[in-house]
Amino acid sequence: MTAADLMRAMFEAAIASAQPALCVPPYLPRSDEVRGRLVVIGAGKASAAMAQAVEAHWPGELTGLVVTRYGYAVPCERIEIVQAAHPVPDAAGLAAAQRLLALAESLTADDVVLCLISGGGSALLPLPLPGLTLQDKQAINRALLASGASIGEMNTVRRHLSAIKGGRLAVACHPARVITLLLSDVPGDAPCDIASGPTVGDPSTCADALAIVQRYGIALPAHVRRVLDSGAGESIKPDDPRLAGSRTHIVAAPQQALQAAAAVATRQGYTPHILSDAIEGEARDVGKVLAALALQVAGRGQPFQAPCAILSGGETTVTLRGRGRGGRNVECLLSFALATRGHPRIHALMGDTDGVDGMQDIAGAIAGPETLARAFAQGIQPRQSLDNNDGHGFFEALGDSVITGPTLTNVNDFRVVLIDA
Repeated sequence: MTAADLMRAMFEAAIASAQPALCVPPYLPRSDEVRGRLVVIGAGKASAAMAQAVEAHWPGELTGLVVTRYGYAVPCERIEIVQAAHPVPDAAGLAAAQRLLALAESLTADDVVLCLISGGGSALLPLPLPGLTLQDKQAINRALLASGASIGEMNTVRRHLSAIKGGRLAVACHPARVITLLLSDVPGDAPCDIASGPTVGDPSTCADALAIVQRYGIALPAHVRRVLDSGAGESIKPDDPRLAGSRTHIVAAPQQALQAAAAVATRQGYTPHILSDAIEGEARDVGKVLAALALQVAGRGQPFQAPCAILSGGETTVTLRGRGRGGRNVECLLSFALATRGHPRIHALMGDTDGVDGMQDIAGAIAGPETLARAFAQGIQPRQSLDNNDGHGFFEALGDSVITGPTLTNVNDFRVVLIDA
């Protein structure tokens, strides 16, 4: 098995470990817990596949509505699947959010709500607070995506400009009991950050959101800023009594995906080392650090002995300065390739487990000892590609993009660095 084949097998194992068909059924409520209706709601790139898993394993009646990204729908018979735009929201997402909120407000104390949430739900539920518009949400979303803010920071701002996030959807469901199943795509697995926490309490404040906007120099229209300045966008807090009967379960997370990949490496004779499932920071800087670690292992046998596989997850960020298409995984990988300078024993794959890196339907890419030489032979300047935020263009030209199509799951970034003996 070549290094590229092994890294692809590890990536596939990571994705397979977080498939909703595998991880959702153990967390379904017992049938005797539901006196009235079981109503399924949700949002995210994996929400349709999660709904399909519920249908396959729930013996009784159920109804519901979930919203997923265009291209991520799967057939369901009793739960309606709606598709909308990600990462910049659209009118279809707005309409779906309005319908979800109306459905929640129709429930009774005998009903049980099963809320299926995965990464991407923030953009897929773009219901603005009164006085704000979808256009406001779109503009702020674009500014946040280009700013270099972390996912936690972006979602803090989103929660305080939303009529459905930050616990508001759970409050709308009251007095029905809410059971939330989360497929985590955020560093640290904080429930309030997964799709901006529509059914969980939020400890952050409008003041926190405003500080983030100021930190990254994001210009807000006066009417949007007033929402944060006045506290009108305050979210639902964790001690709110209307959340008292709620249950929240993380059914899949980045750590288990890394562990699944590690098992593949072990079977092929590479000792796996999981650095962290929660690495954040500027993508190109993370690439440099991972490169320095790989060179230390290859040159000095520290802190690990080769052959080994160094694994990590989390969510880096890209501050867009050039005219390229961004993509945090390809930016991290291109920075890594430049720093390792074609070392003959170092290979890497970096990709997003949802199959989409940035705004591209490309999961990520592979780099190896010949990457830079092949680029130079084609007249491509790697440093210029990095400076232009054009990792996708760089790896596409080499034929080294990793394309999975919709994976129907989302446990964030996956990075593996292989160092041969």
